[in-house]
Amino acid sequence: MKIYKVGLPFIGMSSLMLLMSPLANAAEMSNMDHGSMDMSGMDMSDMDHSSMDMSGNMSDMDHSGMDMSGDMSDMDHSGMDMSGDMSDMDHSGMDMSGDMSGMDHSSMDMSGMDHSSMNMDMSGMQGGEPPPNARSPDYSNGVDYGQYGKPVMMGSLPLWGVSVETLGYQFENDQIDFEFDTWYGTDSNRVTLRSEGSAQTNDDKEIDSLTSLAYWKPLGIFWNGEAGIAYNTENDKSAIMAGIVGTAPYFVETDARAYLYTDGQVQLDLGTAYEWRLDQRWVVRPEVQLTAFSKDDTDNGITKGFNELETEVRLAYETLSRQLSPYVGFSYASALGDARDLRRQEDEDVDSNSLTAGVMFWF
Repeated sequence: MKIYKVGLPFIGMSSLMLLMSPLANAAEMSNMDHGSMDMSGMDMSDMDHSSMDMSGNMSDMDHSGMDMSGDMSDMDHSGMDMSGDMSDMDHSGMDMSGDMSGMDHSSMDMSGMDHSSMNMDMSGMQGGEPPPNARSPDYSNGVDYGQYGKPVMMGSLPLWGVSVETLGYQFENDQIDFEFDTWYGTDSNRVTLRSEGSAQTNDDKEIDSLTSLAYWKPLGIFWNGEAGIAYNTENDKSAIMAGIVGTAPYFVETDARAYLYTDGQVQLDLGTAYEWRLDQRWVVRPEVQLTAFSKDDTDNGITKGFNELETEVRLAYETLSRQLSPYVGFSYASALGDARDLRRQEDEDVDSNSLTAGVMFWF
């Protein structure tokens, strides 16, 4: 009977210690040090963590030196319970560079873990570090650009140009016709200076010209806009100018310019031209131009509506890299509408034609 009296308390204490051992283990996990834990050589591909319970307090666990570089591709964490307090866990030195492609973490709760310094090698993923032999973003590969500096796109550089469309002599009218256009700027913004007219070569040496200074800007792929000021020596008046210049379908060069003079008169010039290539050098170029006004001005021989039609056909030969083109041609001009009657009253020709010869060039 004495043996049983001693044995019953012993059995009771043993049972109590067995019941409390899981609680003790869970409490001790909060102070576990995994700093030197090495799992690099372990094959964890078939490990099952489905019933692993980590619901205890793991806030002070240290994983700074934990090495998990082994094969963990087939580890199953689907049922792993990590709902405990892991807010203070330190993973700063944890190495997880191994193969974890097949790990299942579908049910893991790691919302409180701090992975700010966790080392996970993702260099092979898209958007990671470039390979050692990758080219530099500017394609220089570290080579200096030298005395000329970094190259730029041609369209962003300010350039200049001169284009002379007409510089020829009319034998019938004994005059020199001219039309030129100069510009300075880029492909998106330019300042242009344009002038067209004629100079008499007889006794009076009279020069009639219409000159404009304008701002030029593209309006689309085929059309450009102009706006500026102009001066007409024929009527000795200044004007505000606006126009559209470009290429119509079938490569027809088209320009339309309107001039608003100080006295309220509006002049509209419409012109078209087309280059018909016979071969690589010979070019046939027909041109047509119409002039209209908004009101009568008998002092300057102007009537309301269309006043004049001018046409010319040229045969040109392009030489010197197509920058110089001598030409011969035939021109015809005719007064229109009421302007014909006004010219007859002033004993002037209403129709005229002439052989022409000249040169076109640009640089």
